[in-house]
Order: sequence, then C-alpha cells, then structure tokens
Amino acid sequence: MEKTTICIIDDHAIVRHGLKELLEKISDFEVIQEFDNGEDFLEALPLQPKPDMYILDYSMPNMNGIEVLQALEEKEEEYKVLLLTQHFEEQIINEAYHHGARGFLHKNCTAHDLKFAIDNIVKIGYNNVTEILKRIRNHQTDTTKTKEEITLSQRELHFLKLVCDEKELTYDQMADIMNLSVKSIESYRAALFERYNIKSKVGLVLFSFKYKLTEPFL
Repeated sequence: MEKTTICIIDDHAIVRHGLKELLEKISDFEVIQEFDNGEDFLEALPLQPKPDMYILDYSMPNMNGIEVLQALEEKEEEYKVLLLTQHFEEQIINEAYHHGARGFLHKNCTAHDLKFAIDNIVKIGYNNVTEILKRIRNHQTDTTKTKEEITLSQRELHFLKLVCDEKELTYDQMADIMNLSVKSIESYRAALFERYNIKSKVGLVLFSFKYKLTEPFL
C-alpha cells in the first residue's frame, strides 16, 4: 500500500517527534518534512517531494496557523491542511475553514480521531464536510442568496465543475480540458471569488455544494 506523506509544522520539537512516531505507528503514514515555524515552511515552498497533506499547529510565534493558511493561499493552488490546536474559539475555527483548511482537531484528540481525519482529508478531500459547510455559510457575509439568484456563465459553470472533480485537478489541467489559457482560468476563479465572497478553492467546492450547482452535488 502506498504511504500517505505528511509535513508537520509545529514549534515544539517534542510535539513533532511524538506526532511523527504516532502517525507512523497507527497507519501507512510517513512524515517526510518538518518545520518549527510558519516562515521557514512558507519560504521552503514548493516542497520537493510535495507531501499529500500538512498538519499545522495554530499556536506558533510570529505567524499563527491562520496567518500561515492565508499566505499558503497565495503560494499553492492545491493544499490539504489539518489544523491542530488547543483553542476551540468559533472565530478561529471559522477563519481556518474560510482560508482553506480541510479539517480541524483539538490537540487532545485520540489516535483514532487523528487517523480518521487524515484518511478523510486524503481520500475524500475534507474531514466532516457538513460542519465545514455550516461554518463557511455562517462566516460569509452573503447568506441570503438562493440557488435561483446564482448566475454563472456556461464557462464559469464548467470551471466550477472541474474544481469539484474528485481528481482534484490543477488549474493547468483545467485549462487544458477547457482549451483555455491558465490566465483565463484564473480570471474565472477571481470573478467567482469577488462575486460570491469566496476565499479559497475549498470555498469554491463548498459554494457548489451549498447551492447544488455541479456534479457530484446535483
């Protein structure tokens, strides 16, 4: 079985060491990179080889986990992040999901919870889609629209369908499929971001899920 590769970003060496040992004991997980702060992690991007997902600590000096997520949005078009924290404030959770986190766990979670979340994020794309959708809805300023009020061109709808494809296509691959330039694809993304107050690729998927706009949500 192919191993799931993971990068850990946490400022405590003992936490990184313990988490690495736990992950490699409970399943076919392999920690291939570690960073003790967000700045060094962001400067090292793109990582080679690129891990399947990142486990990110919220409480770190200089840059917290939300700030790292915000910067990551500008550096990578596709990323899977599980945020670990001791803080369960609503605002932190909402901000994490709003900026593309795929899952959220308290640091006192069980090994089973951790394995379950990682498996969901890697295989499905998200951990607990229902909770993420609810929080994204609550966090967005525009919550009054109905499906009938969502107006998308055929090109935008096609782009959104590709964003939601289970293969998790890159924007380059979407451009090839639509026979367009990457710049055109990025313009569709920017237009949807601005029009519907969306902040990330995860947000696009949840937008389609919320209004049942494309497969596989129809």
